[in-house]
Amino acid sequence: MRPIWRGYVSFGLVTIPVKMYTATQERDVHFRLLHRECQTPIRNQRYCPRCGKVIDWADVVRGYEVAKGRFVTVTDEEIQQIPIDTSGNVRIAGFVGLQEIDPIYYERSYYLVPDEGGEKAFVLLREAMREANRVALGKVVLREKEHLVTLRAFQEAMVLTTLFYADEVRSLGELEEVSIKVDVHPNERKMASQLVQSLSAEFQITEYRDEYREALLSLIQAKSRGEAVPVGKSPAPGKVVDLMEALRRSVKMAQERKKRLGGGAKSTGSGASQQRRAAAGGLHERPR
Repeated sequence: MRPIWRGYVSFGLVTIPVKMYTATQERDVHFRLLHRECQTPIRNQRYCPRCGKVIDWADVVRGYEVAKGRFVTVTDEEIQQIPIDTSGNVRIAGFVGLQEIDPIYYERSYYLVPDEGGEKAFVLLREAMREANRVALGKVVLREKEHLVTLRAFQEAMVLTTLFYADEVRSLGELEEVSIKVDVHPNERKMASQLVQSLSAEFQITEYRDEYREALLSLIQAKSRGEAVPVGKSPAPGKVVDLMEALRRSVKMAQERKKRLGGGAKSTGSGASQQRRAAAGGLHERPR
């Protein structure tokens, strides 16, 4: 795996050379767009509708729309002259508690490892944050954008996570539904709390799989072998008529599941995960 970026982490007068690697990868099934008639992949071309022709990449410039149909162009040289630090330096501004940052601000994560000559300082920073139970908060310019980032100790490396700025997270005030007031009976609240407790478990990410992706790949593989495509239909979730009765039944299912697993012992494996999801229900898309 090749590093996607090389730079420095600086705090106080300490500068640490680092390398950055992508920490995550999408596993979605990606389809190519084909010409229905001959099954050939189609091309996306840079086409100018005003000139009526396909243009070369050398004739493409960046433009920002300042008014309807009016653009201001910006060159690479002008971007390089912007008066902010673009030197590839993660500038640490301070250290905060990880619990102070709501996950809604998380964008993307990367692994950071020391580059040549930075091993000792890297380990010192990593262990100091680990002992203080703090994460670093700072800024870095990546891909023509100044990112707010956190750095945290992660096993033998560090993880750099880019964050959304406050003005990039939409306000709940834009949603009319959050102002709706409802009366919750104490018994309903108690039963809901009991259900949460019954379904509580340690977080084991390996218990969860992308079952939709697996089913989609199975369909594709079956078609490639000339086999019949399996036909199935997910059961539609029933409409909740009596909330209290639904809560009672859910608690009962969760308690029975715990008994089957040995009186509440820690559950592992995909089977336990499926049973827990069955008791908890799930999110379902419904017709709009």
